[in-house]
Amino acid sequence: MNGYSHGRLPSLALYCTLCAALLFATASHGRDEQCDGWPAWQRFKRLYLSEDGRVIDASTPQRITVSEGQAYALIFALIANDPAAFSRIIRWTQENLAQGHLERTLPAWQWGHAEDGTWSVLDPNAAADADLWMAYALTEAGRLWRNASYAGLARALSDRILREEVALIPGLGATLLPGPKGFLTQQTWRLNASYAPIQVLRGIERQSGNRLWGQVLKSSERLIVGSAPRGFAADWIGYREPDGFVTDQLTHGSGSYNAIRVYLWAGMLPDSDPLAGALAHRLAPMIAEAARRRAPPESINTTTLESNGEGSPGFSAALLPLLARAKLGDIVQAYRARVEAESLQSDQHYYSDALTLFGLGWLDRRYAFDRSGVLLVKWTAPCGAA
Repeated sequence: MNGYSHGRLPSLALYCTLCAALLFATASHGRDEQCDGWPAWQRFKRLYLSEDGRVIDASTPQRITVSEGQAYALIFALIANDPAAFSRIIRWTQENLAQGHLERTLPAWQWGHAEDGTWSVLDPNAAADADLWMAYALTEAGRLWRNASYAGLARALSDRILREEVALIPGLGATLLPGPKGFLTQQTWRLNASYAPIQVLRGIERQSGNRLWGQVLKSSERLIVGSAPRGFAADWIGYREPDGFVTDQLTHGSGSYNAIRVYLWAGMLPDSDPLAGALAHRLAPMIAEAARRRAPPESINTTTLESNGEGSPGFSAALLPLLARAKLGDIVQAYRARVEAESLQSDQHYYSDALTLFGLGWLDRRYAFDRSGVLLVKWTAPCGAA
């Protein structure tokens, strides 16, 4: 397959998508357009992906797999045009996290070596961020690879997300919960802005046609803005009427391993997205803080703005899109150099290395998103052996 494949879209949407793809291709001119297997993806597979399709976090005694890791690997396999790896990952996920039926069961969020010595589900609750990325990956795989099975599974999964992970919250409307259970206490909802990437929601809304996704998009915009009142996103935030957004009582407003993705998703929005400029402006204080440091802070109190530690190379990679949007070329190069020197060295840093693939992959224009959430990729032939 040469260039871009966009499947069947309405004529106006197809025209806009083709324009975006042309701009993306022009910006990519000069990079080797032949299939190189995306070396970072090949290393990620060698370090973390088992032969049967499980992403392993070896830094934990239980050698756990989380549904988020499976979802991210699906996206990376799609970007790399690696259908064999994609097939293995979705098969393992369905068989081990979803009781064999992903269309009927949201995937359990954690699997690994249990205390009784068995390998099994460790926590059956689902994680909405993983479920969204999984549904989106299946949507785009169905379109790009013309795979009706993936497209049908995507529709079933997105419908189940609406039924089990979206709540009608007074004053906020239809809102994505972090999971089906455990996020409502005394009329205060516990929410996570990093679970709601705007481009992914747009892509699922386009595929689903269900108007409720439009309401989820509106509440997600408010959630992202509300999580960062001073320009630094919090990992978790509460919401209750009539107070609105309130500091999370468990994490006390800390912004760290969850929140770093808020900047990543916002930075990867296309300029044509109505929220791109507003979110970049809202998060500008974090970009200014990062620009004056060798690396972003590992955590920051979003109320007092006291920061601690130094974030992993993946934290630096996650900020690359927003740094590039701010035209901070020297900072981008410095951050990139650190990421390339320190990432994908061992199997102890799954999450950091996943952030690295997202950040560097976007910076190198291996993929992008258009205004309607279409994934733009550039490959000429299937990459990498199964």
